[in-house]
Amino acid sequence: MDISRIIDLFLFAIPTVITGAIAYYFFKEHTKNEDSRRRYLLKKDMQVNTMPLRLQAYERMALFLERISPSKLLIRITPTSSDKDAYESLLIQSIEQEFEHNLSQQIYITDKCWSIVTTSKNATIQLIRKASMSEKTDSANKLREVVLTEMMERRSPSDAALAFIKEEVSSLW
Repeated sequence: MDISRIIDLFLFAIPTVITGAIAYYFFKEHTKNEDSRRRYLLKKDMQVNTMPLRLQAYERMALFLERISPSKLLIRITPTSSDKDAYESLLIQSIEQEFEHNLSQQIYITDKCWSIVTTSKNATIQLIRKASMSEKTDSANKLREVVLTEMMERRSPSDAALAFIKEEVSSLW
């Protein structure tokens, strides 16, 4: 083979290679766009299906926070005896049961929101324990009184968490 024949083959191959590269680039971009479109449609469909579940989880967390709010908790759960330690245990047990009942909701709400709900629960328990350890507290009714007095002076932990939930739900729209 002589040099002119090789040059001719090379000149014929260049447009073929360029056309092949352009076709490869366009097909690659097309499949990438199609994949993105499919993912968007799948995400959109999933969001339509999961949005009610997420809202229901936020509703349950709001209900949980309302139920463990000290003022409502003390009204709902009355002491069975005058023993403050037994009443303290009953209140804490009730809070823990409510919390365990709603554990599965954490997969539908944000990590930050779950952390705030958990912190609110723990702060409420600490408030009850602190009131029980007070020297003024000598009976279950006195424990109720001390906790309610404390709630008049400051905002309950559940109120702050509930405000966060409302803000987070409003950002979903």
